Amino acid sequence: MDPKDGRVVSNFINQALSGDDVTLYGGGVQTRSFCYVDDLIDGFVRMMNTDNNILGPINIGNPNEFKVYELAELVLSKVGSSSKTIDLPMPSDDPQQRRPDISRAKELLGWSPKIQLDEGLDLTINYFKKLGDKK
Repeated sequence: MDPKDGRVVSNFINQALSGDDVTLYGGGVQTRSFCYVDDLIDGFVRMMNTDNNILGPINIGNPNEFKVYELAELVLSKVGSSSKTIDLPMPSDDPQQRRPDISRAKELLGWSPKIQLDEGLDLTINYFKKLGDKK
């Protein structure tokens, strides 16, 4: 994973690890759902291995919602960072909610996410720490 991919999880982790301010937009009140990559791949593989009569779209994701500011607080706590959050204006195209409906994935693929945010953050923080050690 590229540390500068612009995604909220990698941004927050790398800002916290570097001691930089963690950037929130619009107070971080918008919600997001986070799915660990291993769960996504499992869902994709299950979809690829289905009969041809099962057609998409089938949402693969984690339906547990978190406010973005909650993610920031959790990352700062897990990293042990003294970074502060700063609030910038909300971009006009930033959706207020992202939460997949995975009912078809459960029904047709027997799939649901296994790795929840807390564990996924631990794994991702360790990944970025190791990546930083290689520099």
